[in-house]
Amino acid sequence: MKYVPRLVLFLAIPALLIFLPWWTLVAAPTQGTGSLFWLGSALFALAFCCLPASMYLGHGPAQSDAASIVGDTLLGVMWVMFSWSVFGNVARLGLAVAGVDDPARSRIVAAGVLAAAAALVVWGVIEARRVPRVRTVEVPIAGLGPALDGLRLVVVTDTHFAALDRLRWSERVVDVVNAQRPDIACHAGDLADGSVVKRRAQVDPLGKVEAELGRFYITGNHEYFGDAQGWIDHMSSLGWQPLHNQHVTVRRGDDHLVIAGIDDPTGVGLTGHGPDLPAALAGADPSAPVVLLAHQPKQITDAAAAGVALQISGHTHGGQIWPFHYLVRLEQPVVAGLSRHGDTQLYTSRGTGFWGPQLRVFAPSEITVLVLRSR
Repeated sequence: MKYVPRLVLFLAIPALLIFLPWWTLVAAPTQGTGSLFWLGSALFALAFCCLPASMYLGHGPAQSDAASIVGDTLLGVMWVMFSWSVFGNVARLGLAVAGVDDPARSRIVAAGVLAAAAALVVWGVIEARRVPRVRTVEVPIAGLGPALDGLRLVVVTDTHFAALDRLRWSERVVDVVNAQRPDIACHAGDLADGSVVKRRAQVDPLGKVEAELGRFYITGNHEYFGDAQGWIDHMSSLGWQPLHNQHVTVRRGDDHLVIAGIDDPTGVGLTGHGPDLPAALAGADPSAPVVLLAHQPKQITDAAAAGVALQISGHTHGGQIWPFHYLVRLEQPVVAGLSRHGDTQLYTSRGTGFWGPQLRVFAPSEITVLVLRSR
């Protein structure tokens, strides 16, 4: 009986995502009769059956790559159709006020929603699968020594290597990262979905990233849905230094900077894991500014209390598929970009890859170059 509420929720979400588009695109314009009504209803019924089944087979114990591709794609498409059905039905009220009667009103809305959804899905797939654009941001850091002024810290995050084979994409991302001439390279978590054995081929090109002062990696929440320790060990074998609640000090000339990293909060249930900022900063020179890698923006509360100069996060994907960012904002203090929290700055990347649906709508991916400046 304890699984009943979960099952209800697991079915209620697909039902909500599918019912409104069905009513908007099928039931209302056909007025519930005719062959188009029955054909459209059958397609939406099939989608309702396929979505929870494929999501369970893809992301549950079976970990079927084929099922996850089907389920994730269907989830993204239905979210776009649901969102624009909401907007379409708002427009329906305007048409009603303008005196447009049914069924013409419903057919105008259906045509508009279908056209918008189709265009956004195509565009979203292209945006998700492209090599991310480079975004350069200058960040003033109090106490940063002159020898470190202009230090280039390149951030990739949320690569989410998964069922879709993106080996060539991974290689091209590395080429772009190296072209930025990073002094420091960082991966801020959610490296891959799945085991090291299944995903290592896509991850291994990261071993070719070149950064004079170091390459650093932290865990995101998705590592803890799989084999977090395995990914920590694998990134170490590729020459990246995992910052598992620890720090390193980088130096140039007489000046130095602390680079610290903490685990994602999801790791609390795994022995030896979970964020521990005091441990990460233990022994650090109190006169040196601290740059902290913390996967989730909401970890900024502890970072600000500890006097961290800059926190670098990912996790949000910038919402990934608009208008999902409004829901992300309910959980996280920031969705994307540079923000200030007391004396601490937070940079939240929109992410380099994508999770689940291979769609990005009004939330482009990025490879970030943070240029640190003395002040």
